Amino acid sequence: MTIREYLKQNRLLCDGAFGTYFSQIHPELPIAEKLNFEKPEFVKAVSANYIKGGAKLVRANTFAANRARLQCGWDELTDTIRQAYSLAKEAAAESGGEIFVAGEVGPVIYSKNAISGVTREYETIGRTFIEEGAEIIFFETLSEYDSLLPALKNLKKLKDVFIIAMFSLNRYGYTDTGISAKKILQNLKDFDEIDAAGFNCGIGPQHLYQTMRRLNLNIGKYICAFPNSGYPELVQNRMVFMENSNYYAESMRDIVGLGVDILGGCCGTDPNYIRKMAAKIPMEPALVKSDGESRRGFVSLAGAPKPFFEKEDKSQKIIAVELDPPVGSDTASIMDSANLLKNCGADVITFADSPSGRTRADSILMSVKAAHEVGITVMPHICCRDKNAIAMRSQILGAYMNGIRDFLIITGDPVPRALKNIKNVFNYNSISLMKMVSEMNEEQFGGDRVRFGGAINYHRRNISVEAERVRKKIEAGAEFFLTQPLFADEDIISINYIKNQSKALILCGIMPLVSYKNAQFIQNEITGINVPEAVIARFAPDMTRREGESVGLDIALEVIRNTYDFADGYYFIMPFNRAYLLREILRDIRSKNQQTEISF
Repeated sequence: MTIREYLKQNRLLCDGAFGTYFSQIHPELPIAEKLNFEKPEFVKAVSANYIKGGAKLVRANTFAANRARLQCGWDELTDTIRQAYSLAKEAAAESGGEIFVAGEVGPVIYSKNAISGVTREYETIGRTFIEEGAEIIFFETLSEYDSLLPALKNLKKLKDVFIIAMFSLNRYGYTDTGISAKKILQNLKDFDEIDAAGFNCGIGPQHLYQTMRRLNLNIGKYICAFPNSGYPELVQNRMVFMENSNYYAESMRDIVGLGVDILGGCCGTDPNYIRKMAAKIPMEPALVKSDGESRRGFVSLAGAPKPFFEKEDKSQKIIAVELDPPVGSDTASIMDSANLLKNCGADVITFADSPSGRTRADSILMSVKAAHEVGITVMPHICCRDKNAIAMRSQILGAYMNGIRDFLIITGDPVPRALKNIKNVFNYNSISLMKMVSEMNEEQFGGDRVRFGGAINYHRRNISVEAERVRKKIEAGAEFFLTQPLFADEDIISINYIKNQSKALILCGIMPLVSYKNAQFIQNEITGINVPEAVIARFAPDMTRREGESVGLDIALEVIRNTYDFADGYYFIMPFNRAYLLREILRDIRSKNQQTEISF
C-alpha cells in the first residue's frame, strides 16, 4: 500500500523526535546522526521503539545530516544518509507490520547570499534518498521556502515521491525569517510538488493549536502537525523536556480536530507520547471524498478544545489554581509557578484581579503572558470595581483577540477606605456583567464563544439567598462556580446545600494555610473566608516553615475528603504563590488513593 492509498482510509500516526529521545537514553553520546555507523544497534532501536508505541511511519536518523552540521564532505554525507535509511528500513521490516519509512531532511542554513548552495544541498540529500528507494521525504523545521522549492521541482522529475514540507513557528505564528503561517499555506497551495504541508518544532501543542485554528487548511494538500512536547527547562546544565504525554495527546486531539491528516511529535516527544496519541485519537481520515471532490473534514472530533471544566474522564476532579499577579514588574517567580502547576496536572490557572482593591498586574495581561509562555489554559478574574461599561467590553474583546476564552466574573472587593482619592465604579455587579458577556457571545463571538463562571459566598447569613443567586448566575450564562476556601464543617454543609438546590458545577476552594500568622491574617483581614479557631489552634507561632506547611496540607486534605462526594473539582488558592504545595497535595492523595478512594 502506498502512503496516498493509506491516507484515503486513515490518518497517519508517525514517530516522535529522534534526537531528543536518543539523547534521553544515551546522554553520554554525541548527536545521533554521527552514530549511524558507530552505534547502528542504538539507532535502529529508536525506530523500533517508536513502532512499538504505535507509529505507522518512522523517519531516518538524518535530521542533522548536512555538511554544515556534520562538518563533512559530500561523500561522507551521502554515506551517512544511505546508512541511516537502511537502519530505519531494517527496524520497519523486523517489526513484522506494514510500516512506512521516510527520509528526513532538516534545515540547511547558510548565509543569505547562498540560496543556490542550500538548494543544491537539499537536492543532493533528496536524490540520495530516492536512490535508496525512498517513497516519502520529510523536509522539516523550515524557516523559508525559496531555497527548497527549486530542489523539489528537480526531485519530482526523478520520481514521484511523496513530499512533506513542515515549517517551524514561534508562539506568534511566524518562522524565524518572519513568514507567517497563513502566508506559508497560501504560497504552498499552488505548488504541486508538495503533497503535504504543516508545522513542526518551535512551540508546544496548545500554541500550535491556537495558530492553526485561525488558518484556512483547505489548500488541497494533506495537513501535518508535529509540535514539541512543550518548552524545555535547564536541569543540571542540560535542556530537558518535562514528561507530559497525557496533556500532549489531549492537545493533539484538539489539533487533529481541525482537520490534520499526518501527526507525530517533535522535540521532547518519545515513544510514550506516540502510544498515548494512538490510544486517544481516532484515525479516520481527515480528507474524505464526496462526488469525486476532496473536502477537509473530521470525524467525531470537536473543532475547539473542550472547556477545562469538562473532563473526559468524569471520575477525575477538575483542578484550578489561583495565582496572584505580581505587585511589580518581575514575573520570573510567577512564571516558574505556572510551569510547575502545568507539570503537576492543573487544568487551569486563574489570576486574581487586584484582590482586596490593591494594585497588581492586570489579570488579563498576566493570563495572556502565561498562556503564551507556558501553554496552559488560563482564566483571568474580572471584577466590576475598577472599569466602566465601555472599558469592560473593550477589555473582554482584547482578551478574546489574544486567545482567552475562560473568565471568572465577580463583583469584586471595594477600594479600601484608606485610598481616599480612588473611587469605586461598579457599573455592573457579577450577574449583570455575565448578561453582557452572554450578549457578546451572541452578537460577536458566535460558535467560538467565551465561557465564564462565578463565585459562591458561603458566608451569607441566609444560605438559600445565595442558592438563588447561583441559579440567577446560571440563567445569565455561568457554567461553573468557585467557592472561597473552606475550613469549617458548617460551610461545607452550606456548599452541599447549594449544590443540591442549583445542580451547579462547583469547584470547592482549598487554601493550604502555611503558618499561625497566615491563618490569623486570613481569618481577621480577608472578608468572606471563615477560619475556625480550632483550625488556627492547630498551628503554633514557633513552627518552622516546613512544619506550618505540613499542618496546612493535612487540613486541606481533610477538606478534600469531606467534600469529595459532591465537589466537581477543587479551586486551590496558594498563599504567597507557593505552587509547589499542589504537588505535595496530589502526591499525598495518590499515595493514599486506595484508602481514600480520591482520584485526580
